[in-house]
Amino acid sequence: MKKIAVILAAGKGVRMKGELPKVFHNIAGKPMLEYVLDAAEKVDFDEIFAVVGHKSEVIIEYFRGRKVTFVEQAEQLGTGHAVMQVEPFIKEKSLIIVLSGDMPFITDGTINKLIQTHLNSGAKATIVTAVLKDPGHYGRVVKGVKGEVKRVIEAKDADSDEKAITEINSGIYCFESQVLFDALKGINRDNAQGEYYLTDVIGIIVGKGMTVKALVLVDPTEAMGINTPEELREAEVKMIALRKGS
Repeated sequence: MKKIAVILAAGKGVRMKGELPKVFHNIAGKPMLEYVLDAAEKVDFDEIFAVVGHKSEVIIEYFRGRKVTFVEQAEQLGTGHAVMQVEPFIKEKSLIIVLSGDMPFITDGTINKLIQTHLNSGAKATIVTAVLKDPGHYGRVVKGVKGEVKRVIEAKDADSDEKAITEINSGIYCFESQVLFDALKGINRDNAQGEYYLTDVIGIIVGKGMTVKALVLVDPTEAMGINTPEELREAEVKMIALRKGS
């Protein structure tokens, strides 16, 4: 079975307060997307796709010559919609690993561990999670009594009990391709942001009687996404410290 990476990198990043694509903002000398692509290129993927949108020409030109195929998301209608853009390029049954272009601390070791965890578990989908003291704006992972994943709820749509959950969705997933694309046909935009959430496919997959597992990160820093100038500065400090320690 082919292994395919899909990096989500289309967002404008309104809260970044600039015209650059969000994933093109610089951290310690490199666009944050480059860290994700570096990690993906160390994994034995058959293909790597990056879904781009806002000012995509800037990103495509910068990464010319790298092992990545760019796919346009003309309208930014959410993460689920972004993954839909890749479906025409997937010609055979594959394992699809979804990565987020604004997570510069993700490692190839974690991606490989995700793939092995998924293959060993027999699950139809596996998500990477982290436990945070302050889960803030991250989506919460709702689990059953045996620790199986039941659904993921975005913070903006969560009630008070769901917001009290400290295990968050990192935005990194492993799916069997047919399961993923079938589930994507069932999502809608009936939510607080009016977007097609990729997270909604988890509940759909579970609703069809299939198992979804979670891989909890040992180092929750890997789950850090960049959405604001403050988080960008925090990531800069962390990245410099990480390089000094390596």
